[in-house]
Amino acid sequence: MIVTIDGPAGTGKSTVARRLAEQLRFQFLDTGAMYRMIALKALREQIDPGDQSGIGRLARETVMDLTDGGYLMDGVEVGGEIRTAEVTKAASLVAQIPAVRELLVRRQREIASARNIVCEGRDQGTVAFPHAECKFFLTAQPEERARRRLEELAAQGSQVDFEELLREQSDRDQRDQERAVAPLRPAADALLVDTTALDLDQVVRLLREQILVRVQSAAAQ
Repeated sequence: MIVTIDGPAGTGKSTVARRLAEQLRFQFLDTGAMYRMIALKALREQIDPGDQSGIGRLARETVMDLTDGGYLMDGVEVGGEIRTAEVTKAASLVAQIPAVRELLVRRQREIASARNIVCEGRDQGTVAFPHAECKFFLTAQPEERARRRLEELAAQGSQVDFEELLREQSDRDQRDQERAVAPLRPAADALLVDTTALDLDQVVRLLREQILVRVQSAAAQ
């Protein structure tokens, strides 16, 4: 079974997806980390994140391993480095390049083939896995999403102005929603979940209940 969880940044989808996969004993795929790895590599090599040719080359050359809870890029753990504000901004530009999205979607499908897996991202239910058995789209109020991101960055030792973060978040949302390839939007058959007033356990429980209902329904057929 493939479970997709899409939505903008700050809705809690990464944490929810990982916790859900653990409870269901499914594998977990953080697709956003794939774009972040390429962005990190671009910054290291001083390649413009909007350079389609240069970024396309990086995407083809980069070896990624996201299994067992690790984030290995070319054999080196980069889990902490790909969460910085600089990489986040660059990843948003990298994700707009059609050739990169095509390549990474193909890799995502290879990883998920014949597995029980929870896939988290922005186009999982619409593009990568349109036939997934369970689809969710998480939302939250912009201010709450920015507050969560602020706490995440503070935990990493980074101090960012809230209003600046809110503006950057709004700009990224607009880019994601308006891009020509795989725009951010819920799949027609996805369950929309507003996480603004819900804690992690409540969201995980809600999604898990929906998945188990689907599993039981399929078993009865």
